[in-house]
Amino acid sequence: MIAARSILALVLLLVATPAFAQTLDTVPFDKQLKLAKVGDVDAQYAVGLAYETGTSGRTDEAEAAKWYRQAALQGQVEAQYRLARLVTRGAKGLKKDAATGLKLYQDAAQKGHAPSMNALGQIYQTGEGTTTDPAKAAEWYRKAANLKLAEAENNLGMLYLEGKGVTRDLGEAFRLFERAAAQGDMWGLNNLGGMYEMGWGTVADRDKALTYYRQALDKGNAAAQKNIDRLASATP
Repeated sequence: MIAARSILALVLLLVATPAFAQTLDTVPFDKQLKLAKVGDVDAQYAVGLAYETGTSGRTDEAEAAKWYRQAALQGQVEAQYRLARLVTRGAKGLKKDAATGLKLYQDAAQKGHAPSMNALGQIYQTGEGTTTDPAKAAEWYRKAANLKLAEAENNLGMLYLEGKGVTRDLGEAFRLFERAAAQGDMWGLNNLGGMYEMGWGTVADRDKALTYYRQALDKGNAAAQKNIDRLASATP
């Protein structure tokens, strides 16, 4: 009888849960803050995001970093990533600390976080907080690109286009820009247009170049406008 009641209680719980479940996205900020203060890791991240974006009622990057740090200490990878971004650039109210940012990105990347992998690629490409290493940049971009992160696909494509950290390969650059463009990445679209304009890695096609430049412009890529103007004024 006790077992039957336990099973019945479990069934009722499973049925009732969806009706009462509430994601943190729909929880008012003051309640998120209360949860964060008692150690709820998802609430800590949500509060950090609210302070960073201003949905808390005010924008406060130092306060955002405080809550991201608490969530990061509990292993929340998105919090690690966002904290790394803030400390790497020295957000308002924070001391710039590229070395700490690098460590945070590395830890999150090891956990499979694609944006952190891409960020590591950018760090090794620029040498901010570490030694410039194009080969390592390519390695991290590739890992993120393998997880279908459009920005990383475009970044790796640029390395193949320029022959930095990898052997120059216009065909591979074209394929990577094409993959990024298929996801709507504005730089992937712009760069794919450039490949069609120049005939690099593909057959030159002015109309396709214009099409991709226009799509890039629609996504907010101001640089695409110059490419459109240049092609539009040229004799077909």
